[in-house]
Amino acid sequence: LGLAGRKAGRLSPRDLGQMRDSLAAARAVAEGLAPAVAADPAHPLADDLAKLAAGPELGPLLEAALVETPPARIGDAPAIRAGFDGELDGERRLRDDTRQVIAALQTELASRYGVASLKVRHHSQLGYVLEAPAAAVEALRAFPELILRQGLASAARFTHPELSDLDRRIAEAHERAAAREALVLDHLLAAVMREEAALAECAAALARLDALQSAATLAESGRWCAPELSEDAAFSIIAGRHPVVEAALPAGTRFIANDADLSPERRLMLLTGPNMAGKSTFLRQNALVIILAQAGLPVPAEQARIGLVDRLFSRVGAADDLAAGRSTFMVEMIETASILNQAGPRSFVIIDEIGRGTGTQDGLAIAQAVLEALHGSIRCRSIFATHFHDLVQLGAALPRLRPCTMRVKSWRGSVVFLHEVIEG
Repeated sequence: LGLAGRKAGRLSPRDLGQMRDSLAAARAVAEGLAPAVAADPAHPLADDLAKLAAGPELGPLLEAALVETPPARIGDAPAIRAGFDGELDGERRLRDDTRQVIAALQTELASRYGVASLKVRHHSQLGYVLEAPAAAVEALRAFPELILRQGLASAARFTHPELSDLDRRIAEAHERAAAREALVLDHLLAAVMREEAALAECAAALARLDALQSAATLAESGRWCAPELSEDAAFSIIAGRHPVVEAALPAGTRFIANDADLSPERRLMLLTGPNMAGKSTFLRQNALVIILAQAGLPVPAEQARIGLVDRLFSRVGAADDLAAGRSTFMVEMIETASILNQAGPRSFVIIDEIGRGTGTQDGLAIAQAVLEALHGSIRCRSIFATHFHDLVQLGAALPRLRPCTMRVKSWRGSVVFLHEVIEG
């Protein structure tokens, strides 16, 4: 629930429904967590458990008041459950059950005046009237609240203050029901706002527990591991995977895991291979492993040892900025210059096919210059993907550079991408 938005007067019944469901979820989580915390007073989640108890009276109030699925806006559909507010129920009955209301009033008036055949009718000009047989007219004249409005051969029609009020209330019932429902919703909103601070703490506790539970679920699968973080410049990933690409694969398709070793003596990987071989995915998956590891989360690999990274830089993909007068090549150069100016020895850099936006010889020269800067000046862990296979020859001049390629093979006249990273 956006409490700031609610302060501005923007009330949504659906927001209150989400608040109700969130408080119910918090209670369920608290019940599951309570035994573990009770057994260990110093449990690290003890503070979160205490914060889950926010609004002990608010949750039941919202559950009693709101329908199962509240509408997005007031008036789209009923938001308040029948039986919660008597006045609202009365307005709804008047609005929705006019016949039953009239029949009840007719029975009550017939009993009051002792005329069993007394009927309530609706007249196009007079509105709701009492219609009595001619034999009862004289007896009814004795009641001052009854005003004879029309005489017929066999009957007479009287107006009555209660009927006039009923006519007016039926005409206004829709507006009155909507106004009353809005008033009840304002009451619920005020109850929520009184618990604003506690609800914010409860939401933060739920968010932490949700993140921890998600991490535990990943770790429990056995295909994610707890990474080892160190103060050195290590980087060793065994059977790393790209979690998003893996999750998007069709059922029965296995993601090809790959190792990555960027230890100090081989901190610069030069990765070649054809399009569609998996170079970009390999670059991204190693960057994701670093982000997950330093966030304290399990990583998609069999084993991971990572020296702490101070900054992560990525030059992947191609895009222009025509509004600013920048071509694809210009954007690529600006981003590359930014990396070279900001990266340091503890940084991690991934660069994908730099120099492709210009001529072959110029592109090759640019790629070589960037490689040499990463190797000799910045000296950070990097994966550099390229189509310029001539760069492999730099291995003799750059001792920390290790050329690798994406494995492919020819099968019956077709190229098969194996998506495996091998040295060479």
